[in-house]
Amino acid sequence: MKNKSLILLCLFAFLATALLAGCGTSQTTTQDDSLNKIKEKGKFVVGLDDSFPPMGFKDEKGQIIGFDIDLAKEAAKRMGVQVEFKPVDWDGVLLTLNNGEIDMIWNGLTITPERQKQISFSKPYLTDRQIIVVKKGNDAIKIKKDLAGKVVGLQLGSSSESALNADTETTKSLKSVKKYEKNTEALTDLKIGRVDAVVVDEVVGRYYIAKQANEFMVLQDNFGEESFGVGIRQADKALLAELDKTLDAMKADGTAAKISQKWFGEDIITK
Repeated sequence: MKNKSLILLCLFAFLATALLAGCGTSQTTTQDDSLNKIKEKGKFVVGLDDSFPPMGFKDEKGQIIGFDIDLAKEAAKRMGVQVEFKPVDWDGVLLTLNNGEIDMIWNGLTITPERQKQISFSKPYLTDRQIIVVKKGNDAIKIKKDLAGKVVGLQLGSSSESALNADTETTKSLKSVKKYEKNTEALTDLKIGRVDAVVVDEVVGRYYIAKQANEFMVLQDNFGEESFGVGIRQADKALLAELDKTLDAMKADGTAAKISQKWFGEDIITK
């Protein structure tokens, strides 16, 4: 009887261990599902503001082009899938991602502590600044303190809004802040005098200023540096790991640098 009991006890222990191991395997499989789903679907969907040059915007033919677009296309090719670009409301882009309507946010998305509470980020691939743009010849605004009593424009829900809000001293001194759906609208209002200055991502501001060099100028003062990363749902760990691996390879073999040269005239990729 003792031997039978011992055998039964060992058998029970073995079955319990196997069951627990099976549960562990199931959990691991679930964690890895994000990459498997992308492979099965044959594509990942990128959400973006399609009026954010040179990161992502529509050309004269209505095709979405840009620096981030080229990076995403190359990453997708290396991962063995296609990429679909889906314009979304930027103010609600994090909710759009977490609702599953898109798989990634790849559009000059600044890595911030607030956003990191809601989504995960790839490794940084670009460093940017929040610059202050004014009309050319405006000698009344030379530094941030000169914005006191002035009207400042920026894109609603952008990192420019976060950067300005973080500088409470400047924010309190302003007459008002006008928020726009698109950076182009803010810069248009700056040109016609509806706002006194615009706070914008440097990569965007420089792009527009180069096209209208006689209209705008950039102050030396700014609202700080920031890093861009690809936004992914926090649960999608396997997809994030694969994307980081792919981006590292693109940096290492010089592909990312070539894409940077194409859009910025120099290699500004974060190593």
